[in-house]
Parts: sequence; C-alpha cells; structure tokens
Amino acid sequence: QVQLVESGGDLVQPGGSLRLSCAASGFTFSTYPMSWYRQAPGKERELVAAITSAGYSTNYADSVKGRFTISRDNAKNTVYLQMNSLKPEDAAVYYCKVETRVGGYWGQGTQVTVSS
Repeated sequence: QVQLVESGGDLVQPGGSLRLSCAASGFTFSTYPMSWYRQAPGKERELVAAITSAGYSTNYADSVKGRFTISRDNAKNTVYLQMNSLKPEDAAVYYCKVETRVGGYWGQGTQVTVSS
C-alpha cells in the first residue's frame, strides 16, 4: 500500500533553516509528481511546492518563493523540502502528497515551529 513518511520537522528560530524529507513506498515513485502542503492551526491546508516526476519542473506558493526548494531523489524514493530564512508564519504541520491514478495519498505530517 502507498505510504508517505515525513520527517525533519523541528523547532527553529526565525531566519533559520530546516530540511524536510518524505520517504515514499508502495507505488512507482519516479513516475508521479510530488507535492508539499502545510496547515497551520485554524487555517486551511495550502500547497507549498510541487515537483514533476523527473524533477525538471517545480512550482511554489508565492509566500515561499526564493526561500524554499523542493527536490527529489528517485533512487531513494524521497522528496525533500529545503526551507531557508524561516519566518514565524511558516510554522505549520507539513505534509507530502502524491496523486496517483486511484487517488490522493497523504503522509502523517511533520511539525515545524518557528519561534525565538
């Protein structure tokens, strides 16, 4: 079955950096686009970044452009989100998602807290 396991969330000071990872299994990872979403308390889940199956094309929410970078390693079945210059408003639970032919799948999420 499809499994997505996020890791890397932590408490970080404003201006700091984190790298999130999402390990995938149960499907042919290299053939599907992947995406990262986030959800802050009291807010709707929002798309943060997405990457095509081969990794040649990416897109980002305006709020993270120039600070976050999505990448993937198809040999390791893993997608990453490098987050730099973190702001308090980046604090949220971050989820990875894959949309397959039979439906969308989410990971359990990893908590990112940005506070001094």
